[in-house]
Amino acid sequence: MKIYISGDYFDKENAKVSVFDHGFLYGDGIFEGMRSYNGKVFRLRDHLDRLWESAKSILLTIPISAEAMENAVNETLQINGITNGYIRLIVTRGVGTLGLDAHLCQHPQVIIIADHLALYPKEFYEKGLEIITASTVRINPAMLNPQIKSMNYLNNILAKIEGHQAGCAEVLMLNSKGEVAECSGDNIFIFKQNQLHTPSPDAGILEGITRRVVLELAAELGLNIKECPMTRHDIYTAEECFLTGSAAELIPVVKLDGRIIGNGKPGSITKKLLELFRSKTTV
Repeated sequence: MKIYISGDYFDKENAKVSVFDHGFLYGDGIFEGMRSYNGKVFRLRDHLDRLWESAKSILLTIPISAEAMENAVNETLQINGITNGYIRLIVTRGVGTLGLDAHLCQHPQVIIIADHLALYPKEFYEKGLEIITASTVRINPAMLNPQIKSMNYLNNILAKIEGHQAGCAEVLMLNSKGEVAECSGDNIFIFKQNQLHTPSPDAGILEGITRRVVLELAAELGLNIKECPMTRHDIYTAEECFLTGSAAELIPVVKLDGRIIGNGKPGSITKKLLELFRSKTTV
């Protein structure tokens, strides 16, 4: 495996950053997770747009152009011989001091990792996920804007640990108002009363690229779409539920907190959207 670090390629064993890099010390950096299909990164420009937006929000200057970044991502895929895989794109603040002063950091680092990733086994797509509600509350958007895809993922990791301890691969996270926000790594949708519902951005969610694609596909199918506040009651009483994310794609959920959703099987709308999504990725 060859890993791109600021213009050079290194073997996995030699791909290193300084322990004084603020990305390592404080999670001071941003990232994107992307999928490639048939050698082409899905919605690459959308991911790069979000990366630059995150960088601008935290006053981080990305040291290369978007065009150069696009070329580096594609080259990393080619060098590693990966056609269908996962790409992690990272930009750190760079080397600084043990203090918090970001202005003392020099030379932001750009890191690109291309690998194979199977987030969920095939049977979960066929039978559906069982998830629980985490006690870890989603960070209030007034504290840290969720549209910044930062390297500090401790909030999500603590929720994910709860799921692991309960034997679940994913967990639902609520916001500070007790409303549904998102899962530890995915956005959430339900289908109920002939409408597709998903939490609105002001619920404290990261507006995922795959979430955006699914909203587009739902509109193509002529579905009624509602971005609105949601509670667990809405999920408990939904006809269908599914999650979306770059790594997960679109995966059904059949049980929350031990309560069966719908008939306990992946629903027809979920299947249609997944089929349509995969048709788009194979073009």
